[in-house]
Amino acid sequence: MQKTYKKYFALFVLPTLIAFTLFFIVPFIMGIVLSFCKFTTVTNAHWVGIANYVKAFSNKDFMNALLFTVKFTVVSVITINVISFALAYGLTRGLKGTNIFRTIFFMPNLIGGIVLGYIWQLLINGVLAHFNVTITADPKYGFWGMVILTNWQLIGYMMIIYVAGIQNIPTDVIAAEIDGANKFQTLYKIIIPMTMPSVTICLFLTLTNCFKLFDQNLALTAGGPAKKTAMLAYDIYTTFYNRNGWEGVGQAKAVIFFIIVAAISLTQLYFTRRKEVEN
Repeated sequence: MQKTYKKYFALFVLPTLIAFTLFFIVPFIMGIVLSFCKFTTVTNAHWVGIANYVKAFSNKDFMNALLFTVKFTVVSVITINVISFALAYGLTRGLKGTNIFRTIFFMPNLIGGIVLGYIWQLLINGVLAHFNVTITADPKYGFWGMVILTNWQLIGYMMIIYVAGIQNIPTDVIAAEIDGANKFQTLYKIIIPMTMPSVTICLFLTLTNCFKLFDQNLALTAGGPAKKTAMLAYDIYTTFYNRNGWEGVGQAKAVIFFIIVAAISLTQLYFTRRKEVEN
């Protein structure tokens, strides 16, 4: 049987490998090359070296978007994971109607980002209308609006992952409670350490999703006021498509964006996986 699998392995892998190479590896490499070029299409690219990267880092809008994205990601990652873990812990305590609550909490994750953005724009503007302002009147309204929207969308998804992690904890927890450990000690010393694989997954997903957020940002604030609530993905989009002659700069920003997200994500995975080994 093993020989048969090995015989046809290449036949089944080849179509996927070809598609992955053509639609991911090749465009990725072309994108890196084009980040060093001035172009409007891939056929008229002219090499300009690091000029695009110099323009990107000297662009005030890009630096503002980077700072806004970092602040938003830090706040959102903390709130999403704390609330989702708390909900998961509560829903694994044998409460009645647990399955119904899980379904309700998960449902927002099924709604598209653009739809969510416009829904929350209507809701938040409806509240702010009592104060004669809109969500784009002040950057802080847009910031907290984005945080609330992202929390509402992702908490249910992360909660399901935490629920699975908590339910996989062996009966040693019961023994610990019998031995005199209170609920806080059980949570801190046993449940959290033993759900570290779930923590690793949830931190990775929330970090990457928050950094890459685009459609919700577009629908909710569109960067307003004056691009002060523009996130990195939205700033790259506007640079590439809305500024003539800046396509290369937009591509350079995209490469920088990839490096930042990859570096932060890999660092997070390294440290949280070390916790898994220790525990």
